[in-house]
This record gives sequence, structure tokens and C-alpha cells, in this order.
Amino acid sequence: MTQILGLILLSFFIISVLLVPFINYLYKLKFIRQKQTTRDIFEVRTPIFDKLHAHKIGTPVGGGALIVIVVSVLYLIVINSISIFGVEQTSVYPFKQEFQVILITFISFAALGLYDDLRKTFALKRAKFWGLRFRYKFLIQWILGLAIASYLYWGLGIDLVNIRFFDVIDLGILYVPFAAFTIVSFANAVNISDGLDGLATGLLLICLLAFLVISRSILDTTLSIFIGLWIGSLIAFLYFNVWPARIWLGDVGALSFGATLAVCGLLLGKPIALGVIGGMFILEVMSSLVQLFSKKIFKKKLFDVAPLHLWLQNKGWEESKIVFRFLLAQTMFAIFGLWLSFF
Repeated sequence: MTQILGLILLSFFIISVLLVPFINYLYKLKFIRQKQTTRDIFEVRTPIFDKLHAHKIGTPVGGGALIVIVVSVLYLIVINSISIFGVEQTSVYPFKQEFQVILITFISFAALGLYDDLRKTFALKRAKFWGLRFRYKFLIQWILGLAIASYLYWGLGIDLVNIRFFDVIDLGILYVPFAAFTIVSFANAVNISDGLDGLATGLLLICLLAFLVISRSILDTTLSIFIGLWIGSLIAFLYFNVWPARIWLGDVGALSFGATLAVCGLLLGKPIALGVIGGMFILEVMSSLVQLFSKKIFKKKLFDVAPLHLWLQNKGWEESKIVFRFLLAQTMFAIFGLWLSFF
């Protein structure tokens, strides 16, 4: 555990040093949130969202790209020179396959998110290549999710779901669509939650701290090292992401982090605990899904606006109060999830 704590400090230090120059570079590129008329997946305007988030125009996006790059490079260095750091290599799965599936998820969903950030930031909607609508981006998410899920099933041999108080269920080939659904769901859940300063990053940090405890308990060094590096980078990033945020994760970070969080839960063999530990992410994405279902089927909105954090903001809650209370709720979800994992 001493070595993992050292890696947390290492990634924290590197991100802390690089983040201010990176923010200045994003300003230079004009990679900032632009004034625009936001629309939902049905191409319907969302004036409430635009009103509540008007003050965030001009804030740099794409901060997740720095985290993805730094954590990936550090992970490659540490994992290939693990003996130098005095870390004993233990793993539940074949080392090479586990290492690959983590990085593939982290980088592939980051690439998709970067595309979306570029499209929105530089208003490339009308360009032939850049004009992908939500349904096509969603399809790409499913293609990536199914590819990663297939690798988990055939490459690592994972097909079990551990449901506390019931039994270990062998899903067989059905594990592939189940894992793909989990990956795509969490990718969008974290992306939806990245709407208030410090919200998605703070919720994610709490989830990862819980996952670090579980990964250490099963002696999965390959996963523990990655989670440790990721935690350190998020702590440094959160310093600049709390209200008033100087930088946002952007889709490049949110999609990547959500999908990778799901893969961590699947590698730990506890997808149900993943749903509990990531409880606030589940509530966020469910509120959006219920809203979309109501608009599509009943042709009217169930809430004034969704997701949950935006609805509360529209009701007059202060942004910092929403974030802090969500973090408290997420902490209790994480404790409950850990209790389920070890009970």
C-alpha cells in the first residue's frame, strides 16, 4: 500500500505542475466553452440549460485529455518497471490482458470524447465528417463497448456476476451484452454529471477510493496501480475544477472516465457493487432517461429540466450546495457498496 500511496503523490505532483500551463494553452487554442444554443438528442432546444450555464461560457474544456495522457504514460512506465518501485506484481487475471483492456478503454473513449469536444467547441456541425448526430455517436459507444466486453469475456475469461445475498451467476456469452451495457451506461452517466463545477470529478474520486480498497483486498496490483495514478491526477485536477471552475473535464474526460470506471468494476467482479458505489451517477443518468422517455412517448416533459442536478439548480439550489450534498450522498453510497462487497 505504501507504493500505491507514493504513486498517488507522483501523479498528483505531475498534474499539479502541468495543469496551469495546460489551461493557458487551451485559452491560446480557444478550446473554451462557446456560446451556443444547446439541443437535446431529439434536436429540441434546451433554453433552461443555456440560461443556467451562461456564466460558464469561456471556461476551457478538454482538461480530461491531460489526465488521460499523463496517467497512460505513467501507467506504461510503472507497469513495465514495477520491480524498481518495489511493488510485488500480483493479479487476478493474466497481466498483459488486464493491462491492455484498461488502457484500451481509457484511450478509445477519450478519443471519441475529444471528437465531440472539437465538434462543439469549434462549431463543426455542418462539416460532412464532423456532423455525426447523437445516434451515430451512441452507436460508436456501443461498438467500443461490445469490443471491450468481448475482450473481457474471451481474453480474460470473465463471465461471472457476484450478487451479494444471492449467488455467483455464470452469464456465459450473455456477459458480453451485459458488460457492454454497463460500460456505455457509465460513460454517459459521468458525461451527464459533468454539468456543475467539481461534480463529476468529485463523484468519480469517491468511487475510485472505494475501488482502490477492493482492489487491494484481492491483491490486484495491475488494477491498483492504475487506480492510484488516476486518483492522484483527479485530486490535482479537482483543485482547479471546484467552483468557480478554471477548467472542465470535457467529453474527452467524462466519456473515458465513465467507461473505465465501469471496466474497473467489471474487473473487480462486482458490477452490482459498481451500481451501488456509483449511485449518484445512476440517479443522474436515470433522471435523464426518464425525461427522454416521457418526451418521446408522452410528448411532454416529466421534469422542467434534467438531469437531477440541473433540476435542483432550476429550483433555486446554489451550485456549490448541490455539489457538496451530492458528494455526501455518494460517500454513503460508496460505504454501502463497500459493506456489500465485504459482508
